[in-house]
Amino acid sequence: MTSNQHIDFTRVFELLAYQQQKYPQSKALATFRDGSWVGYSIEDVQHGADSVSGWLLDNGFVKGDRIAFVPKMGSPEWMMLDFGCQQIGVVVVPVHPTSNESEMEFILRETEAKACITANADLFDKVMLVMSRVPSMTIVHHLERGAAGEFPGISKSPRLHPLLEEAKNQVHPSDTLTIMYTSGTSGTPKGAVLTHANVVSGIKAILSLLPLHPGQRVLSFLPFSHIFERASCYGYLAFGASIHFSDSLERLREDFLSVRPHFFTCVPRTLEKMYDYLEEQRQEKSLVKRHVIGWAMKIGSRYKDSGNGPLYAFHLFVAKVLVLGRWRRNLGGKIHFIGVGAAALRPEIGRLFSAAGIVTLSGYGMTEASPFISTNRYLPGLNRLGTVGIPVPGIELKIDEPNEHGEGEILVRGPSIMHGYYKRPELNAEVFTSDGWFRTGDVGKMVAKRYLTITDRKKDIFKTSSGKYVAPQPVQNHFLVSPFISQCLIVGFNRPYITAIFMPHFQLLKSWCKEQGIHWTSPQFMVHNIKVIQKFQEEIERLNEALQGHERVRRFIISDVEWTIENKDLTTTFKPMRNNLMEKHKGQIEKLYA
Repeated sequence: MTSNQHIDFTRVFELLAYQQQKYPQSKALATFRDGSWVGYSIEDVQHGADSVSGWLLDNGFVKGDRIAFVPKMGSPEWMMLDFGCQQIGVVVVPVHPTSNESEMEFILRETEAKACITANADLFDKVMLVMSRVPSMTIVHHLERGAAGEFPGISKSPRLHPLLEEAKNQVHPSDTLTIMYTSGTSGTPKGAVLTHANVVSGIKAILSLLPLHPGQRVLSFLPFSHIFERASCYGYLAFGASIHFSDSLERLREDFLSVRPHFFTCVPRTLEKMYDYLEEQRQEKSLVKRHVIGWAMKIGSRYKDSGNGPLYAFHLFVAKVLVLGRWRRNLGGKIHFIGVGAAALRPEIGRLFSAAGIVTLSGYGMTEASPFISTNRYLPGLNRLGTVGIPVPGIELKIDEPNEHGEGEILVRGPSIMHGYYKRPELNAEVFTSDGWFRTGDVGKMVAKRYLTITDRKKDIFKTSSGKYVAPQPVQNHFLVSPFISQCLIVGFNRPYITAIFMPHFQLLKSWCKEQGIHWTSPQFMVHNIKVIQKFQEEIERLNEALQGHERVRRFIISDVEWTIENKDLTTTFKPMRNNLMEKHKGQIEKLYA
């Protein structure tokens, strides 16, 4: 074993040297450009980061300055920019591209950002609209190739600034790496201050947990303004994996087929869309094909990690050949594991993917935890569907003041927990206990003494006027079992009974209408169609049977507009924005209780 194999990293930018010395990749990063995948060796990435560091030093940036990024999906350029800032101690402040002007201005002003770099010219124009109201900001660029305002600081040619090594030596593990803003489902944005030590501890925690090996390919397509994907990409470099960045959700299917990844991370919505596609086929195909798809899904729903029996194994083999195996083939054919985070994955979907030979590793994390808190493992017996797994190494976890069901607020402690919220001493006093536990605001319980299950957000739990407590999230997830329901919001605070707002799966509803001989016009009219309302009523009554009396939905609204991140109906992790949706449907909600 050579001395190179003993190299360690304590600052995030040292991951480049870590991969370069341990298992260098000729295609460490890749992007799709001009009809083919363009690769960057780990040396290219280091040269790009050095050129960014040099440009920043030449333009007067010093350790502790803040620079805002407005990315969409990841790219080699974003990685080079990120590492280039890190090497001289410049603090990166990601801003979600869906942020409105006021949110963007708030973050830029609070952090006193000196510069902002956006993904494209459109986002560049959006930043320019608020630039005059941010006194600290004097530089704005974007990464759109060939357009005016393109960032000039990235080069693959070696270029070492004379002050770079000295600047690197001044960056310590305890220094701030990034300020990640999060607002959740409501409230003013708050910036989680994460240090190099925070993020490095998170990376090291997952190195022994994920089934990745040097040289294997991963596909990245989640928003790069989130710590989940950004930290995952840091982890991929530590594994020595080759990261392929997709730059278009519209071309994602083609990217899977051309990259043939071994692993990727996603949010539950990605897998739900694949599941929904099967449901759509059940409506649109011939009677025989419908029956085959339905049978295969039924076989998949009965999947267990062990003890399935030889007859079931035969049935599962047939189901894979006829239906379920298509998922794996559509994902390139080499995928065995998927990391799922940001929200809860419905157990029946996880079971179906496992039956197809793709193990879903559901996990739990927060921006404030850099972000990994718990995850299911890929080893047999350590993946429990319906849970978010076992705490990762280094994380302590406890349930605060559990009720008779063992549920309570989840508290966490460990080296990956943030330094605090930026310029929010009063909020820090609320979320940290005197002995260093961080209050997550999530409610959960332990299953089989080791697996964590998230049951709700503490602030979302409400009491009806009859005095009954309702945790809306598990009830919402329960109604999502219906293939006709894409999103759900449970309503009932200080009300006599529970009502709901449903967003339909419009494509499936359209197919159903066609099958039933119902003329389809547009969603705004179809949600008032008597037969459509009757279909939803049947679905609700069927699902109500499994709920306690006070949790059952009595009346409901069918939304005629698809909920999106852009119109502020969903968070950036696809959770319903309660306050916004309640306000948009205020009049309809009042009629439900009239």
